[in-house]
Amino acid sequence: MKKLIFSLLFIAALVSCKSPEARYPVSQHSGSYINESVARNKKLLAEEESLIKKIIANDSSKNYIASNGGFWYFYNKKVADSVSKTKPEFGDIVNFDYYIQTLNDQTIYGEGEKPTKEYAIDQENLFSGLRDGLKLMKAGETVTFLFPSYKAFGYYGDKDRIGTNIPIKTTVTLHSIRKQDSIN
Repeated sequence: MKKLIFSLLFIAALVSCKSPEARYPVSQHSGSYINESVARNKKLLAEEESLIKKIIANDSSKNYIASNGGFWYFYNKKVADSVSKTKPEFGDIVNFDYYIQTLNDQTIYGEGEKPTKEYAIDQENLFSGLRDGLKLMKAGETVTFLFPSYKAFGYYGDKDRIGTNIPIKTTVTLHSIRKQDSIN
């Protein structure tokens, strides 16, 4: 009897000492979520670009320029190249004002509502469209930019007045540029 109990305990000990087996997830996802997200974003961009192009087609009074950065703009006030050719570069300090509207000209942030801003080019946080747009300007110019939502505040908005995926129109006046060399 002792031998039977001892052999049963020995067999139970051997069976319980096997190595642990990997546990697999109950459900497995392929890459379908990412593919769906890409398709949604492409559709959103196409709709926003179509809307912007329609606005441009209906406004023959302004000379719109398509930027390499994925947005459009026109000059409200342009400084001649004979007066200045200087545009801001990495590290330069710019002083500017701006206001923001929807593409339907509804004011989001009105003139003077946002304080005059000093910004070190490409060294501080600013939404990507404005960051790229400032590099196209000279001191004394006023430019209106039409930004699709991905160049504006994107999915998150500004967490105040600009919601998710809202394309915007921004009018910017660049007051001054201090070159990086003159800062040191």
